[in-house]
Amino acid sequence: MPESVYKFIELVGTSSESWEKAAAAAVTQASKSVRDLRVAEIVQLDVAIENGKIKSYRAKVKLSFKYASKG
Repeated sequence: MPESVYKFIELVGTSSESWEKAAAAAVTQASKSVRDLRVAEIVQLDVAIENGKIKSYRAKVKLSFKYASKG
């Protein structure tokens, strides 16, 4: 098996419903422009609060994808 190299990016997904949907939003958006996504790691979960109520759920997601060098 040949060696492989992977690169990481971090994104923050948001949802008004849940952390799961926030994480899914980040992965879905990344998959539109990044090829060969491999692993998504949830790094941090938090909420945005407005007037004492949860406005949105936020998930910081660390995504890895296979790095293909040019040349």
